[in-house]
Amino acid sequence: MTHVKICCIASIEEANLAIKSGASAIGLVSEMPSGPGVISVKTIKEIAEQIPPTILTFLLTSKQNVDEIIEQHRRCGTNTIQLCDRIINGSYLQLKNALPNIRIVQVVHVVENESIDEAIEISNSVDAILLDSGNQKLARKELGGTGRVHNWNISRKIVESVKIPVYLAGGLNPQNVDEAILQVKPYGVDVCSGVRTNSKLDEEKLKSFFDRIRLVNK
Repeated sequence: MTHVKICCIASIEEANLAIKSGASAIGLVSEMPSGPGVISVKTIKEIAEQIPPTILTFLLTSKQNVDEIIEQHRRCGTNTIQLCDRIINGSYLQLKNALPNIRIVQVVHVVENESIDEAIEISNSVDAILLDSGNQKLARKELGGTGRVHNWNISRKIVESVKIPVYLAGGLNPQNVDEAILQVKPYGVDVCSGVRTNSKLDEEKLKSFFDRIRLVNK
């Protein structure tokens, strides 16, 4: 079964709905330069504390300084950190030494074939990679939540080129998730707006999303 991460979780009620629907991971979005789903550190901590340990709780951070990431994580208490931007101060090794039991997931924003090289380079330093459709080069960075589909051919090449789990994000919804899984063959998929109505998690869309995933996994 393809793993599923439901992102932009805003409350324990949404978290419970996602888990009941079949999610093995939830995403909790901290301060970002743009995009949906941002909640406070206090809310992230409150949600993370109530989630069963078998479920991955992702802290999505835009911070690029390892010391700041460590400090933020200690206030949030998730079991996974999703780095939505590149580290520029510090290293993955420092992060892992400071937080030895915490999974580190690096986002690679798929733009051109250069994203393949980027993914291969970091794959020995992190626990998983998440492929998304942001753009770090804009004046106001896009670090996720764009609702755009990127080039799945590049994503498939990344999955084939690395030996760690790869999550696929970017514009997924109940209408295209089966095609995405067949084409990319990711370890997991990640969705935010594709299962929401008026920014709220939609139980019917969730059901349809998981039904398509179960069907394609048969």
